[in-house]
Order: sequence, then C-alpha cells, then structure tokens
Amino acid sequence: MAGLVTVMVANVHVIGGGLAGSEAAWQIAQAGVPVVLHEMRPKRQTEAHQTGAFAELVCSNSFRSDEWETNAVGLLHEEMRRTGSLIMHVADRHSLPAGGALAVDRDKFAVEVTQRLENHRLITIIRDEVSGLPPPYWDNVIVATGPLTSPALALALQNLTGEAELAFFDAIAPIVYLDSLDMNICWCQSRYDKAGPSGDGADYINCPFDKEQYETFIDTLLAAEKTAFKHFEADTPYFEGCLPIEVMADRGRETLRYGPMKPVGLTNPHRPGEKPYAVVQLRQDNALGTLWNMVGFQTKLKHAEQVRVFRTIPGLKQADFARLGGLHRNTFLNSPKLLDAHLRLTAAPRLRFAGQITGVEGYVESAAIGLIAGGFAAAERLGLALSPPPRTTALGALLHHITGGHLHVDGEGGARSFQPMNINFGLFPPIATPAAKKRKGARSSKAFERKRALSARALADLDRWLTGPVSMAAE
Repeated sequence: MAGLVTVMVANVHVIGGGLAGSEAAWQIAQAGVPVVLHEMRPKRQTEAHQTGAFAELVCSNSFRSDEWETNAVGLLHEEMRRTGSLIMHVADRHSLPAGGALAVDRDKFAVEVTQRLENHRLITIIRDEVSGLPPPYWDNVIVATGPLTSPALALALQNLTGEAELAFFDAIAPIVYLDSLDMNICWCQSRYDKAGPSGDGADYINCPFDKEQYETFIDTLLAAEKTAFKHFEADTPYFEGCLPIEVMADRGRETLRYGPMKPVGLTNPHRPGEKPYAVVQLRQDNALGTLWNMVGFQTKLKHAEQVRVFRTIPGLKQADFARLGGLHRNTFLNSPKLLDAHLRLTAAPRLRFAGQITGVEGYVESAAIGLIAGGFAAAERLGLALSPPPRTTALGALLHHITGGHLHVDGEGGARSFQPMNINFGLFPPIATPAAKKRKGARSSKAFERKRALSARALADLDRWLTGPVSMAAE
C-alpha cells in the first residue's frame, strides 16, 4: 500500500498461495515488511488444483467484465490496478480475447505470479501444510487458505470460533480442444460484436441450437447420471452464481436459454437471417488458442456422461476434452459475526483472514480482500493505523459487506443467512442519480447513469484515500 516505509520488522505469515494469499504476500513485501508464505501444494494437493503454482485458476480463466463505468467487477479491476495489485498486473500481461471480459492464459498467469513471489527479496516460501492453528509466536498471520482449506485447519478454526463451518458446492466447466470443433457449424463472434481487452469482437466460439435441438439437449441433460453426494454433503447448498447446468435445467426448461445459453447479440453466418434458438459459447483458455472453456457449463455430471451429453451440442460431435467438469465443496466463515473491520478474528486477533474463506465469491473479489488484508497486516507490523478503503469504493463496499454490512442478523449481531457474494452495485451506498443523457451509439437509461455516477464517485474517493495519510483513524 502507498505511503508505508521500509524498516527492520518481524515477519508476517501468510497461509495459502492462492489469489488472495499471493496478493496479500505481495502487498506486505512491497510495504517493506518480510513475509513467510506457506503453501502445502504440491506436497499435498486439493480436490481441484493440478499444479503447485501460486494463484492457480481452478475454474474459469475469466476475471469477468473489465468495463469499469457500468460494471461493478470492472470497477474493482480498476481500483485494484490503482492500488498496485500483483494479480491485476499479471492478468493484464497475459490477457486473452474475451469480448468485454478480462480472460487470461491460466498457465502463463500462474507461472508469472509464482516467479514474482519467488524472486521477491522479502518473501520466504515454505512448501508445507499448516495443519492446525499457527503457533502462538506467529503474532501477525493472514489465513488465505481459500474454499479448499485443509480439513485439519478447518477443524481447528471451527473449535476456536465455536462455529459450525459453512459450506457450499462450486462446480468447474469443461475445456475442449479447438481442433476437435466443427467450424462448419460453429462461428466466432462476441455478443453485439463487442471487443474488450485483447479482443476484436469475435472472441467466442458459438454453437447454435434450433428449438428441436435445444429441447432434445434438455431432455438428455436431465436424464444423465449425476455425481452422488456423500452423506455429510447432502444439505450443502450451491452458490447461486455458479450453479451446475443440470441444476439450472431442472428449475425450468427455459432457464438455460435465458442464462448461459441465451442467443442474444449473435448472428449465425452459416444461416443468414435465421436467429439461433439457443447458443453454447466457448471462451479461449490459453494464449495458443488451442483450449476453449465452455462458458457457464459447470457441471456435476459423471465424466462419461459429460462426454456423451456435450457431444450432442451442435459443432461438438467430435469434441476432445482437455478437462471435464467437476464439483468441489467450499468452506467459508460466518465473517460478519467472526471478523472485525480489519479482517481480524475477534476470538484471536493475531489471525486475519482473506479471500474466499471470508465469504467473497470470485477470483477478483478474493484477490481484492487479499490486497486489503495485506495492507492491514503490513501497517500493523509497522505500528501504523491504516484506515479501511471508503465504503463508496468497490474495495470498501466488499470489505464492509463481509465485516458488518450483511443485513440478516441474529440476536447477537451475527449473520444468520450469510452466503458468498460477488461485488455488485447493490453493496454501494446510494447516490443521487443524474438525469439520463442520450449518448450517440450507446444505451442510455437512469440505471446506467446511476452506475456511472457510482463508479466516478468510487474512483475519486479511492484516489483521495490512496494519497491521504496512512495514519488516519479507521472508520
């Protein structure tokens, strides 16, 4: 964080080398404070990871929208860039065509994050599992073990807080090889021909359905064999922002057509004048363009069933899968009840938490909380008081939601129905909406003008916070 000075101080320990832990370690080291970064991979792998690289992306390779004026996650991107985020800097260096979204080459991204952390003079890396609560002499610790926290550490935290763990299921989408697709059926186009970071307006491969094909696909999907839950997983809910496609289809036959398979903004060049009834989109997953991710097609179908069902998609009859979809159980804290405004555990203030374990959802949101936690930990080690980012910013709104902004509380002030949350404009303090102005070639509405006003206020307030004194009192 800006404004901190280099002095001789003791280590801060960061447990977990995912997006949040990597960002936290970087922020601490950049502030001049030495860091010990603990990562159990590859010595001990999780259910979802495949490598020992830091910041490995286990689900999608997309950081979602990069448009900051009217999209809350794009605004979060911009705020993190202005705050010196390692994750955003490396993501920008390895971006791939993805329309208005920021997608990255997952392998190159993780390799560079790993190299930067390994080469930093103030970061020491220990490849071993922290299998319980950190020893008492670790007096400044960030736990960023993510949604796949090791069972031993999760149990220790549960015993410390007296809280039963909260959990939800998260699913992974399949990846296919480009050369196995039938481009006589598929075509390349972004919705509304929108060109985003590294894109040219033709960033997605589209697989079109007519009505009969769609109805047949839904029937096949619903009848396919799914992965069975273990007995202790039976009551675990899904995260609504990452539902398996078969769960969405089970909610109604048209659900997918109004969700990940919506056909809007697309024109099939193979059938001029004929609009597709539904579409499956694939997004580039590596810089070579050989691997493509099935957008929104996270699933818990058994692997053999995935191959059978997904090869019924037009253009995917001969599809060769580099990775099939999967399902894993994620763990997160009841943060509004357990954490203070500086992300410290009230039952043990030496422990600070970051990333998805705090109840934020999404790559960027996880890294953002790591960025904030790293700033807090470094300032505390240096004997300084760093105020939280303003609640009018995306960083501040996200932080406030998980540390006190959740509305559904029990009699003791704890969140009763706390669930993982992506950044969205609903988390921001309200603002007076200016009159909508007609813009040539652009949609104009009160809602869009409100988002623009919220974003402009956020960046102005962020810039003031970044240039203000580090010792300002916390809100």
